[in-house]
Amino acid sequence: MATTTTKPESKPPHIALFPCAGMGHLIPFLRLAAMLDSRGCTVTFITVQPTVTAAESDHLSDFFTLYPHIRRLEFQLLPYKKSKFTNEDPFFIQMESICSSVHVLYPLLQSLSPSLSAIIADLPVTSRIIHLASDLSISIYILTTTSARFFSVMNHLPQLADNNNNTRCNNGHIEIPGLGPMDVSNIPPAMLNPDHFFAVGITSNVSSLSKVNGILINTFTSFEPEAIDALKNNSGIAPILPIGPFECFNTPKAPNNLEWLDEQRPESVLFISFGSRTALSKDQITELANGLEKSRCKFLWALKGSKVDKEDKEKIENILGKSFIDRTMNQGKVVKEWVNQEQILAHPSVGGFLSHCGWNSVIEAAKLGVPILAWPQHGDQKVNAEVVENGGLGTWIRDWGWGTEKMVDSNEIAEKIKEFMVGGNLRVRAKEMKVKAQEAREINGSSEGLLRRMLESLKNKEED
Repeated sequence: MATTTTKPESKPPHIALFPCAGMGHLIPFLRLAAMLDSRGCTVTFITVQPTVTAAESDHLSDFFTLYPHIRRLEFQLLPYKKSKFTNEDPFFIQMESICSSVHVLYPLLQSLSPSLSAIIADLPVTSRIIHLASDLSISIYILTTTSARFFSVMNHLPQLADNNNNTRCNNGHIEIPGLGPMDVSNIPPAMLNPDHFFAVGITSNVSSLSKVNGILINTFTSFEPEAIDALKNNSGIAPILPIGPFECFNTPKAPNNLEWLDEQRPESVLFISFGSRTALSKDQITELANGLEKSRCKFLWALKGSKVDKEDKEKIENILGKSFIDRTMNQGKVVKEWVNQEQILAHPSVGGFLSHCGWNSVIEAAKLGVPILAWPQHGDQKVNAEVVENGGLGTWIRDWGWGTEKMVDSNEIAEKIKEFMVGGNLRVRAKEMKVKAQEAREINGSSEGLLRRMLESLKNKEED
């Protein structure tokens, strides 16, 4: 009698995620971890110890409470040794420390059971992690936590430098293949300094991108079509996988400030946040406060007094003055704590977002259909502001410059806010972008399809 054999059920891929420093890097990795978990993967999350900020520690604690079956692999950094490169930023110092400690991960990852299928690592550790992945015989994917447009700039940094390490420019512009001329003033100065850790790290890491299995970007095709096409046409790097916008995960904490928002008219409130690592000067904070008051627009302001939250001890009244708080108590609300930004942007009363254009903020606004008034402060944010304008998601006042370049006075701020908050066309285009973001995330959407094909390829590799 003939017997039949049944094929053993395939094991889910086991994927480790390895973010670098700062909430801007941690949040997308946590979201991706939750997405992989919901799609049946075994997930290990590498947590760097110690963290730079209290917010990172708090979010990690909350995340593992919510997802107790996602494994936490603590990675203790070696003592920091200052290199010869310019690096005074606490987040870059942490990244430098992580890069110097990557080799310590090998025995920790080797001992995992079941064995790893792949590691998804942060871009700043690419050159170090590819050797480790090769020794472990696992696939390696890189997640870049910026826009496809800024990633294109980073990817071409080695080609943009001449023999004297000066960036090539023509009448103040640089040429990025497939993107056309770009104003050199939109590139962060540290990136153009060959002696800065940021520039050296980018050059080292992008030269290793041909050796990875794929590059994940938290964006979607209809938001950045030009930049994604330009990257796909670059034969020197691994396959480009735009798999955004990332889904958010629920938090066990109570929603922030939603009761106050519940009392406001639909689309009447301007939400103001400059991200987790940007603090305006005290004088600029005063001008912004006065501008908000003069605009008479409703506002919710997530205020930061210093770059690192552990040092941010000053009370709101001491920064803004009690008289401002009293005068605007019926107009707005100022908070000085971590807020659930995605929940706030999703609230029906929020009609605009004054943002530094960190990429997490941009992609959240695109996903939720909230127009952006862009005020870039540093890093990738001017290039991200270009994405906002090109995609019809918002407007950018270019002559406000970088955050430290000039003082923008309260009258100009008030005028621009009033114009922005009555901009009906912007809201229409932002809502159109929300529909496109939802389509990308659907089961047959461009982003969801790429993610599922990647996971299927890892599953097939396990079977082989």
